Amino acid sequence: MMALNFQAPKHKKMLMERTKNCTVRLGDESDKFPEDSIVWITSGVKGEPKHKLYTAFIDKVRVKTMGTLTSADLGHQNPEINSVEELVADFEKIYKRRVTKEDTVTVIYFSEVHEDL
Repeated sequence: MMALNFQAPKHKKMLMERTKNCTVRLGDESDKFPEDSIVWITSGVKGEPKHKLYTAFIDKVRVKTMGTLTSADLGHQNPEINSVEELVADFEKIYKRRVTKEDTVTVIYFSEVHEDL
């Protein structure tokens, strides 16, 4: 089983509230997360135990540059981020390196899988 893991506490909160249904990852991650796959949505810091939040279906995967992210991409990634510049600044904190609008990113849209009949 594959997992989309989220390390930031703010992302865990958004996932639990179901206000986040997209993730933007640096680089081309499309081979790791193909469309129509089932994944666990997990939360936890690298090297420590993870918490499974729920199971999800990968609806759409797009590889693009940071500068071509749409307002929909940004809103589904983090409703508090209103511009590519804000996301770049957020990513620089997370990845602890310089991020530019030319960097390749993978946009992964997912939806929760309910196990009821």
